[in-house]
Amino acid sequence: MIVQGNIVDIANKKIFKGEVEIENDRILEIRATNHDCENYILPGFIDAHIHIESSMLVPSEFAKIAVKHGTVATVSDPHEIANVLGVHGVNFMIENGKKVPLKFNFGAPSCVPATSFESAGAVINSNDIKVMMENPDIKYLAEMMNYPGVLFDDAEVLAKIQHAKNNNKPIDGHAPGLRGDDASKYIAAGISTDHECFTYEEALEKLQKGMKVIIREGSAAKNFNALIDLLPEHFENMMFCSDDKHPDDLLLGHINQLCERAVAKNINVFKVLQAVCINPVKHYNLDVGLLQKRDFADFIVVEDLQKFKVLETYINGELVAKNGESFVKSVDFEVLNNFKTDKKKVEDFNFTTSAQKIRVIEVLDGELVTNQIETESFIENGNLVSNIKKDILKMTVVNRYQNSEPSIAFIKNFGLKEGAIASSVGHDSHNIIAVGVSDEAICKAVNLIIKNRGGVCAVNNTEEKIVSLPVAGIMSDKSAEEIGKSYAQLDKIAKQMGSQLKAPYMSLSFMALLVIPSLKLSDKGLFDGTSFTFTSLEIE
Repeated sequence: MIVQGNIVDIANKKIFKGEVEIENDRILEIRATNHDCENYILPGFIDAHIHIESSMLVPSEFAKIAVKHGTVATVSDPHEIANVLGVHGVNFMIENGKKVPLKFNFGAPSCVPATSFESAGAVINSNDIKVMMENPDIKYLAEMMNYPGVLFDDAEVLAKIQHAKNNNKPIDGHAPGLRGDDASKYIAAGISTDHECFTYEEALEKLQKGMKVIIREGSAAKNFNALIDLLPEHFENMMFCSDDKHPDDLLLGHINQLCERAVAKNINVFKVLQAVCINPVKHYNLDVGLLQKRDFADFIVVEDLQKFKVLETYINGELVAKNGESFVKSVDFEVLNNFKTDKKKVEDFNFTTSAQKIRVIEVLDGELVTNQIETESFIENGNLVSNIKKDILKMTVVNRYQNSEPSIAFIKNFGLKEGAIASSVGHDSHNIIAVGVSDEAICKAVNLIIKNRGGVCAVNNTEEKIVSLPVAGIMSDKSAEEIGKSYAQLDKIAKQMGSQLKAPYMSLSFMALLVIPSLKLSDKGLFDGTSFTFTSLEIE
């Protein structure tokens, strides 16, 4: 098979008219020609850090959509399903991903549970990591979120890192805001990337200290604008990722969108393509072709090098997408889950207090970090309740792995004027998380999630809507089109109920992520991510 077009030679920074000859899964030859060519042939795009689970799709369904956008491979951390089902969940992702052409490259989750301050469905210890690191299907040690463990020489954390080193596999980082000597020690431990930088200065320091910085632009966390100006000088040590990509967003685009935005800022196209096509393959030692003779035939054909409209996607020499149509087929898979809590009563969400002031989580739209603020208590009959006028709403995290008392906190900027929203997608342990205007609404939403053994939902006085997520309580067994449409409708309902957030469900899912400062809520209580200790809701 021969594919003709303008060949984009990233390594030599040149473009020439040519053709790519494919034999089986490899590139047999790349030849210069005199054919008139309008389209461009270049290596396929790679998402350098993503949790496939965040798309609410199993890998095989994710692949069907991603290939339409020119994605040929991902570097995927399966720690979402690992927190629910342990190593068994990781193996499910690997085996499901093998059934489709897209090249998923899974890591061994380093922090399951993410902290000891929450309840997860499983534990992955250093002995498990040792076994996983010896598995050729595991390409790297996934994001080391427990940076305090690295800084304080925690033996279990260091053992996990050592197992990766023993197998010559890279170690991913996760250290938002870490600077100075602490950043130096974290990097010296062997941690080679960070996708959590949210300021130019932080990313520059980490680059100067030898780290590779991954520019993240996902459905909730968006750091492209803050970091993109580093790319022209540091393009050899930067990559792009989405981290978390909700299904409705995935239907619209993937890494191709970031290429378009970067080139629109007048950044040299070869530098952009180095970051999205070449660097992930080199850093993670991926079996992905780079448009060279004898490489795997993994490449794409795009209309131009401005908009990057993808016309064709090839993986291992197979045409997997053309003109917006995916040729990847759905596959059968077992539906796994882990849901063991009973329905709750309204009074379970009461919080009796006489405290005059409380600590409140302040959501920052488009960020995973939160602020900690203080406000006056709003008490009715001794029960601390939502203050809709001031947008101080009650929230809860409910342990889904066993029956226990819900934890309670308050949150600002969700903006709901009625009802409640809830989700069993609650990073990283994936307990049930909900926010609402009343205890009754919160209870109704939580019980809807429990009844369906996972999902995202909205309830108000007139309707109840849920997108069921039966696979581990975090993924659908449906197609991207179905889940994307349903999720978009749910997102619309949440906004009709008053939320001003760009992605209310994505933001909600991170309000239990304790490793991101500053104030979060786990099923065990309110947590100060700056001091890494529990704190009280009430201010005495």
